[in-house]
Amino acid sequence: MKRTLAASAAALALLAGSAQAQDLVFPVGEGAFNWDSYKAYDDATNLDGQPLTIFGPWRGEDQVLFESILAYFTAASGVTVSYSSSENYEQQIVIDAEAGSPPDIAILPQPGLIADLVKKGFVAPMGQETQDWLAANYAAGDSWVGLGSYAAADGTVGLYAFPYKIDVKSLVWYVPENFEDAGYEVPESMEDLKALTEQIVADGGTPWCIGLGSGGATGWPATDWIEDLMLRTQSADLYDKWVSNELAFNSPEVVGAIEEFGWFAKTDANVAGGAAAVAATDFRDSPKGLFASPPQCYMHHQASFIPSFFPEGTQVGVDADFFYFPAYAGKDLGKPVLGAGTLAMMMKDTEASRAFIEFLKTPIAHELWMAQKSFLTPMTGVNADLYGDPTMRKMGDILLNATTFRFDASDLMPGVVGAGTFWTGMVDYVGGKSAQEVADAIQASWPK
Repeated sequence: MKRTLAASAAALALLAGSAQAQDLVFPVGEGAFNWDSYKAYDDATNLDGQPLTIFGPWRGEDQVLFESILAYFTAASGVTVSYSSSENYEQQIVIDAEAGSPPDIAILPQPGLIADLVKKGFVAPMGQETQDWLAANYAAGDSWVGLGSYAAADGTVGLYAFPYKIDVKSLVWYVPENFEDAGYEVPESMEDLKALTEQIVADGGTPWCIGLGSGGATGWPATDWIEDLMLRTQSADLYDKWVSNELAFNSPEVVGAIEEFGWFAKTDANVAGGAAAVAATDFRDSPKGLFASPPQCYMHHQASFIPSFFPEGTQVGVDADFFYFPAYAGKDLGKPVLGAGTLAMMMKDTEASRAFIEFLKTPIAHELWMAQKSFLTPMTGVNADLYGDPTMRKMGDILLNATTFRFDASDLMPGVVGAGTFWTGMVDYVGGKSAQEVADAIQASWPK
């Protein structure tokens, strides 16, 4: 090997010190990490001194964590990496690409933006081998191939982006002590979840806290509900057609998903404060009812980031926990998962760029970040025991058990819809308009 694992550890120690992250632990050569994959990659890759520029969304702590992974990449490949980011990275990557000075690798969380860059010829295709690798090595592999595939200017579709670092949205948060005191069990199906909702009401409690308030973005939390419910009432193919408007927003399938949300959110007894409070409650405040005594609600549907707004000192896994937002047992749609994430793409097709994508195929490129924090992967070849905390491991299990993964639909739709009429339409819906009226208005706003 050109560099030993010990040298890699030394590089990481320097990196961690320079970033004032001395509390990070890098158990090099120990435990059940897949060092065989790292050694094989090291032995096969000799690009000493070749440069690689990477531009991505990660700043602050996430940048420190990502650079800890890059240190291992450099130690194995010999490639000298320069990573940068920007507060306005979405605009910056377009500016750099159009100016003819793109990075070698760009990492973005916006598939719609990637699609635009591919269509303009700014991204290199990854090829059939990488496409086959994703299909074989990621849980629900076809979903990830689809997420990374885009149409070029001539209409041909190929794999242009490699999913890496994923977020899960299909979660319901609750307080275990509240469930235990009331004798409630975590539901295994949507039928069970609805029955539990009705049972809590019958017992004199309030099942849900729901808040759509978010300043100028008010309404967006409801879009996650609709997306999750589309995946639980319709096939993944229909979900994709909905995203592209091949299935109109005011079709019976979409109207039905909106009405499913209404079953939870528009029934006064089901929601803390009644249906009228849904739009008025800020999403950051909405989970606080879980922690009131007595509980103001028992469940809260929200993505993996929401513990940031729990009361100070809340320990996830003890004081609060989550379960998978379940699918219908009677609809035979498997276990769909809604989420988001980042995708890496080659804006310059160089040896170093391809070496980086190959590195992302090694379990170690995932395990080293898993063992720290804030990282989820659908890669089946990793050791899930290495997750740095039980919360991330439990979310990782949800990803690995998924039969379908789909990206947040509102992020894929045209901005005027996904970050506009879809948001406002959900406010109108909980405010009293019918699902059909709202869906008609959203469809009318779709760019012609």
